[in-house]
Order: sequence, then structure tokens, then C-alpha cells
Amino acid sequence: MRSSKNSILDRPAAPVVSLLLGATMWGVVWYPMRLVEAQGLSGLWLSLFIYLAALIASLPVTGPRFKEVIEAPGILIPIALAAGWTNIAFVLAILDGNIMRVLLLFYLTPLWATLLGWSVLGERISKQAGIVLMIALAGAIIMLWDPEQGLLWPRSHADWLAITSGMAFAVSNLYVRKGQTVSLAAKLGVTWVGVVVIALVLIWAMEQSAPALNFAIIASTAGVGILGILLMTTLVQYGVTHMPIHRSAVILLFELVAGALSQQLLTDEVMSHREWLGGGLIVLAAYFSMRQQRSSG
Repeated sequence: MRSSKNSILDRPAAPVVSLLLGATMWGVVWYPMRLVEAQGLSGLWLSLFIYLAALIASLPVTGPRFKEVIEAPGILIPIALAAGWTNIAFVLAILDGNIMRVLLLFYLTPLWATLLGWSVLGERISKQAGIVLMIALAGAIIMLWDPEQGLLWPRSHADWLAITSGMAFAVSNLYVRKGQTVSLAAKLGVTWVGVVVIALVLIWAMEQSAPALNFAIIASTAGVGILGILLMTTLVQYGVTHMPIHRSAVILLFELVAGALSQQLLTDEVMSHREWLGGGLIVLAAYFSMRQQRSSG
């Protein structure tokens, strides 16, 4: 048996490598999801099956922690609902929308987080935070402005999903911050339960008929759920746990690089120069937001 000194996980570069792998996988996970969808599985059913697979595979770790819902329902139930919608909306958006546009609109999260911190937690918006807010807003305006119709409005269903996914992500992070005494396993477990429950409710409300299942679909969704969602989450959580948040947040922006490269190689989707400019401002705002976390941390 090797000693802990020789463990790969104890090497200084391990958290960085873990985050880079996790961010890369989040940037390209849209591709296997689209392949599974092409087998006849709609977005809601796809979300249900892949997150159910992740939940079942995680039960040895998360199962014993579900009792914490009774101890901290005011934290874990909002996390389940907000994080549940975050993941469902993100899956639906990347299935239907332009990959980079979806990723960039999702990265408006610092904008929503700043506004939530001000309105809910009573946090004062500093001069630096105000500048970040203006940069993010400028990026959103440039991306969402429709010059033909003269409207500042999301253009498509996928735009709405990406934006509300980022909003819900900011809400879930708010409750994660408030729930410092709640275990990570409980937070992850209720997140996946939230996806499953919300997907089931939407499937029922929209009266979506059950898909015709076969071994290929079951194996594919299990693979994406376990080798994709569960593995990606584990890699990211390991990296975030073992390095300062401002460093991990910057590294996670590599998701955008992976998304851009995979979109270029695997699709014929393109973005206009105006969309790239707006997206660049959104990324810049996200970066400055992380720098502020460093200086205040």
C-alpha cells in the first residue's frame, strides 16, 4: 500500500488539474447530451434520467446525509429548488441553443449575485462592484439587443433558459453561503433530487408521454449521469475545496474555452462579432468579480 506522500491527490497540481478537467467536461457535455437526445429522448426526460443516474450512484455518500434536510430545511429545500432549475434550464438551453451564447448568458451570474446580495442580504454595493455591474449589464445589452426589431429582449427559448439558469445558480449560491454548517454531500444530494422532482413535475404538467426506452438509451443516460454529471461535480468540488475561491473561479472560466473549441469543431453554429463583444464584457465582469472576492477574502 502506497503512503499518502506519494498519493497523486496530495500533489500541489492536483486541484488545478481537477478543476481544468471538470471545467473542460462542463464545456463539452452538451455534445453527448445532444447525441442521446437524437435517440428520441426529449430534454426533460434526458434531464430526469441523467440526474437520476447521478443521484443513485452517489447514494453511498449522499444518502446518509439526507437527514440534514430535517435539521436545515430552510437551507436545503431552497438549494434543491434553485439548483434543480439551474441544471434543468442549462440542459434544455444547450440542447436547443447556440452553445457559446448559452454559456455566456449563463455567466451573467455575478450580475444576479450582486443584485441578490444587495436586495436579500443587505450587502452594500461598493464602487468596484458597481463597475462590475455596469460591465455585465453592457455585455448583456450588446448580446440581447436585436437591431432589426430595436428590442432589448432574449431572442429565443434558449436565451430565456440560459438567463434563468444563471439567476437560479446565483440563488442557490446564496443559500450555499448561508448554509456553512450543512455538509457538501447533503447539498449535492438535494441538488440532484431537485432536478429529478422538477423534471417530473414539468413532464406531468406538460403531459409529455413516456419515451420508448431501449438498452442504448438507458446505457447512454447512465453514462452521461455517472461519467459526466457525477464525475464533473466531484472534480470541481475537489478543486474548489483545495484552493482559494478566487483562483478556482478563474480556472473554471476554462469552461468557455472548451465550449468555444467544441462548438467550432463539432457544429456549424457561429456567433456574430457583436455577440462576441458582449460575451467578452460578461467574461470580463466575471473575472473582476472574482478579483473582488480575492481582495475581500
